[in-house]
Amino acid sequence: MSTKPSAPPPAATLPQPLSLFPLNVVLFPGARLALRVFEARYLDLVSDCMRRGVPFGVVCLKRGTDTTRVAGQVAFETVGVAARIDDVDSEDAGILRLRCAGLGRFRLRGEPWQREDGLWLAGAEAIADDPPRQPGPAMLQTVNALAEAIRKLQQLDKAPFAEPYRLDDAGWVANRWCELLPVPLAAKQKLMELADPVIRLSIVDGYLRDKKVVLG
Repeated sequence: MSTKPSAPPPAATLPQPLSLFPLNVVLFPGARLALRVFEARYLDLVSDCMRRGVPFGVVCLKRGTDTTRVAGQVAFETVGVAARIDDVDSEDAGILRLRCAGLGRFRLRGEPWQREDGLWLAGAEAIADDPPRQPGPAMLQTVNALAEAIRKLQQLDKAPFAEPYRLDDAGWVANRWCELLPVPLAAKQKLMELADPVIRLSIVDGYLRDKKVVLG
């Protein structure tokens, strides 16, 4: 069974409080996210998001797990990305497979808290989307390398990125590379938080040149 929820509000419109899904992942705006959900608190989260047409918040864990219930033994980043549920499949009784998309970034306001069932909630404010900036001529090789990676993945019937492919947008190119790069979560988090997409792309470009992925 496949169910499509009603359209969510714009990324800048966040429900208050925002339901959180802590993960060992840094979600980027525009990224795809697949989740397998079976805990009651997250089944309720899915039901509520679909009913109201609202996103939930993905935050990267710094310490502990999302099941930790002891104060002080769990911590997560204060900047995350709102996630829209695009599709839900019922795999088995009580198990859902979600296909989600990263929307805009947000910053937590105040300390998060847990409901009786363990679901994390927090006040949150939206962070402005990346301004549209074209990659400079010095970044052309990094842009072309991403285009080539997309082409090769398509030949293997793999589509890791959602269309349209915005290769003329510095933020989009930087974010897609950040998804692919084998760097620590803390580094990805810092890159995701950067306000200037050109600086983010420049850092990625430097990493790719250092690793000889891009030459010149």
